[in-house]
Parts: sequence; structure tokens; C-alpha cells
Amino acid sequence: MPELPEIETSRRGIEPYMVGHNIVRTIVRQPKLRWPVSRQIIELENASVLSVQRRAKYLLIELSSGWIIGHLGMSGSVRMLPKFSEPEKHDHVDFLLSNGKVLRYTDPRRFGSWLWEYDLSLSSVLKNLGPEPLGDDFDGAYLFNKSRNKKTLIKPWLMDNKLVVGVGNIYASESLFEARILPHRLAGSLTESEAELLVATIKRVLQRSIEQGGTTLKDFLQADGKPGYFAQELQVYGRSGEPCRVCGTLIESTKHAQRTTFFCRYCQH
Repeated sequence: MPELPEIETSRRGIEPYMVGHNIVRTIVRQPKLRWPVSRQIIELENASVLSVQRRAKYLLIELSSGWIIGHLGMSGSVRMLPKFSEPEKHDHVDFLLSNGKVLRYTDPRRFGSWLWEYDLSLSSVLKNLGPEPLGDDFDGAYLFNKSRNKKTLIKPWLMDNKLVVGVGNIYASESLFEARILPHRLAGSLTESEAELLVATIKRVLQRSIEQGGTTLKDFLQADGKPGYFAQELQVYGRSGEPCRVCGTLIESTKHAQRTTFFCRYCQH
């Protein structure tokens, strides 16, 4: 599933081709996604693109008349293509641009969404989101205060978008490993120094992944069609039964909140 670094990579990839140009029209081949494609998107014509932003795992395309809110779901991707590129089976939505390019949304499993909102503050999908992990609001003091008396396991707690957005399964496992914290400890057991370290580690891991173009495990491609390369740097995720790159102990895996967690019992405590 595309996580925050993959969405940010996609945003950076499409932004130069969209801002300052118009969406001439859209072609919606499959309107039945996680939610139906908004009518305003289907009927969109000659709308100026003012900015391309990101909030959590949502792409936000600001137009002169409102906002397009895109989510890539479990297997979706967006790519910039020449105008007359033939669509394939899972190419569900095209945004035809005035510069001759097409922003194409592809999604084999159709769990993504393309919604319209005139005012972002009214968006039901954005209203309960926590702070951005790369922003100043997400710091050690914030995480430590939120952890007090929490009986939730640290790993699923970090993945709660009401706490902080965009720390998905891959990056939670990787950040906890780098911070030397076992994922099945209680969130309330974090010390102030551990909270400071964990926040700094999350920021570093996410930023490093963005610089590498995200993590390609199965479906994710960048906007130019290339894979993300952070998978080559993964320390624990997907490496159950393999030796830890630090100590040689075999990486273990377990389930937390129906998601597989990977860790090194020797390095993390």
C-alpha cells in the first residue's frame, strides 16, 4: 500500500506538470472505486491548477473552483503520460492537461478514491487527522504527552492517523528498529528520551525514503513509472527469518492489529 513517502514522491512528480496549467477535461472509465468518483470531477472542464499538495496519504489538487482529493488505496498509482497513451485494463481515471500531458490513475484493486470538496475544512476524510510527521507540531514532547497511560502497543499506536498521519506499517517497523524499541511494548512505557529519539527516527526514515523515491514492494511506481528504491534499505520489514544486518540475530515477525510486524529481539528492547 502506498504510504506517505510514496504519496509525497507522487506529488513531487506530478506538480511541475500540473501547476499553472488547466485540466481540460477528465475521462472516467470506472467511477466505482472505494467511493464513487465525485460528479464534479467527472464533469470538470478547463479548470486552472493552482497547487498540488499532500495531507497524510491524500493528494490535494487545488483548482480555481475547488479541490480534488485523491487517495491511491492499496494498489493505486498516478503517472504522467503523453496525451495519446492507450489506456490499459486498470487505468480508471485520466486528467487531460492543457500542456498535452495526461495524469493517469491506475488501480487494480479499486480501493482508491477521487473526491471533490469546495472547502477543505469541510472534508470528512481530512477532518480527524493528526499532525504531519515531518512538521514541527510532531515532536518528542507531543509524542510523550500523548503516550501517557496508554495501554496500546506502540506499533499500532504509531499507525493511528489521529495520533500522527502517514506512519504506515513499513515505516513504523523500520523506525522502531532504528530507535531500538520493541514494537510490542505499551505506548505508556515510553520515556521522554525514547519519545524524542523515536520522533527524530521517524522523520529521518520518512525523509530518507522520500529521497529514494519511496518503497516498491509490489504495486507502487513513481509518477515517471519508475520504482521506489527504499526497499533496498529495509532493515527488518519483510525480512522474517533473515539475519539482522546489525547483530546477526534472526528477524522475527508477529501480528499487531492484523498487520505483520518485523523486529530484532536483540537490537530492540
